Amino acid sequence: MDGYVIAYDFGTTGVKTCVFEISDSIKLVANAMEGYDLYIVGDGGAEQDPNDWWDAMIKTTREVLHKNNISKEEIKGISFCAQMQGLVLVDEKGEPVRPAMSYMDNRGWRELEDKMAHGIQIAGVNIFKLIKSIRITGAVSASAKDPVWRYKWVERNEPENFKRIYKWLDVKEFLICKCTGEFIMTEDSAFATLLYDTREGRKGFSQEICNMIGVDMDHLPRVISSTDMAGRITKEAAEKLNLKEGTPVFGGGGDASLIGVGSGAVENGSTHMYMGTSGWVSTVVDKQILDTKNMIASIVGADPKYFNYFAELETAGKCLEWVKDHLALDEINIYLEKKDVLNSKEAIYKSLYDYMMYAIKDVPVGSNGVIFTPWLHGNRCPFEDANARGMFFNISLETGKTELIHAVLEGVCYHLRWQLEAQEEKIKTSEKIRLVGGGALAPLTCQILADILGREVETVDSPQNVGAVGAAVLMAVGFNIIEKIEDAKKLIQIKERYSPNMENKAIYDRYFKVFKSLYKNNKKVFSILNDGSNL
Repeated sequence: MDGYVIAYDFGTTGVKTCVFEISDSIKLVANAMEGYDLYIVGDGGAEQDPNDWWDAMIKTTREVLHKNNISKEEIKGISFCAQMQGLVLVDEKGEPVRPAMSYMDNRGWRELEDKMAHGIQIAGVNIFKLIKSIRITGAVSASAKDPVWRYKWVERNEPENFKRIYKWLDVKEFLICKCTGEFIMTEDSAFATLLYDTREGRKGFSQEICNMIGVDMDHLPRVISSTDMAGRITKEAAEKLNLKEGTPVFGGGGDASLIGVGSGAVENGSTHMYMGTSGWVSTVVDKQILDTKNMIASIVGADPKYFNYFAELETAGKCLEWVKDHLALDEINIYLEKKDVLNSKEAIYKSLYDYMMYAIKDVPVGSNGVIFTPWLHGNRCPFEDANARGMFFNISLETGKTELIHAVLEGVCYHLRWQLEAQEEKIKTSEKIRLVGGGALAPLTCQILADILGREVETVDSPQNVGAVGAAVLMAVGFNIIEKIEDAKKLIQIKERYSPNMENKAIYDRYFKVFKSLYKNNKKVFSILNDGSNL
């Protein structure tokens, strides 16, 4: 196509704004990055200011065009990849009625218990409501972090704000509204509310489920496909973004949908792992599967033919960020003073990551017996427990910072293995695992994962940008450049392969058993220390 497209990847703590050229491949032409805050508030809350996202979008769009001499007329369309299961409640003008509640927010546990945890139960959910939910949506709102319980929390705790609600949006849907004035949800975002009927011929928000939980159907927006054009950029938005009025805005998708697309793991049975702020294991399946024991569900993807069998870890790269801030900050500051680093957030991030990987490269397999649990904000799969927390286990007088940092990487990889094995209880995952996200930038991390899994790990070019690549793929379909989303595999090539060291795996197998035991052995202690009702 003549010209370029812009794909925005809105993560938990920042946006990557990427300009792509689409032909027989997807070529990154330019990019910019801007961070924003995540506010951890009392009683398990996690919030963001939606206008911070919009401001970051404006700033990075103007920056990437100006610095690379790209005119607004050359931009033929824009789309989004974004964090999912946010709760963004807006008024009739599209303005937030309160701060957005992040997917990490678990304040709705009382609302969950009131509506679902009574009578005869399976996995903590009333059996009759469980069966109804699975029959209609293929899933069930069984986690305090599911967005409907935050919606109900606002209704109970902030009645004045609740009265002002016009529509319930997710992160990218809020930004689409700012760009076009349209109130929509893509199908994957609608499914993530767990109010969406996935049965053929009945697809749409379910009146039956909404009545069961107590959701006002008028609050739910129109649903479109990820490859559909949601609208066009308004005059007001065009002036702020320095884009052309009328530029097409495509629906895009959530990160859980598009990161797999951008990694090239798009065929039935393909498995990818993601290490960003959060983490997950996702396998493409052709039917809905639900594992209530391990808290794994098949979520609607960008490709209407398939689902993503999805196991989520709340904090993956966020654990390494914690290490940077609390264990390695002095050394990193000294390092940066001595090294010329490009003045951009992404360049600095890569440099910090490179430094930490260099510092721990000689730590032996197993971190001299230290094991880290990556549950810094609770956990979701394969066990649901908002009270679970991170720990360094088996520290001795000889333990140093390098072992602790190394143990954090291993702990994240142990947990991903646990999730992969949980998936194997219901489906067959792929023998080769595609690793993407910022964690895939470091060969050391890739090799540790290969050794812990005992499987070959593959990476792609610019793995930290695969969400934006996925959004570009959707625009390629929308503009009829490619026929279908599955054709993405032709455009995305493997960059590196990491084969497992089976001697290392034998060591990791022993430590992995200990890792899994740490939750079971400390579950009651986590509850005593972290459940506010026990204080």
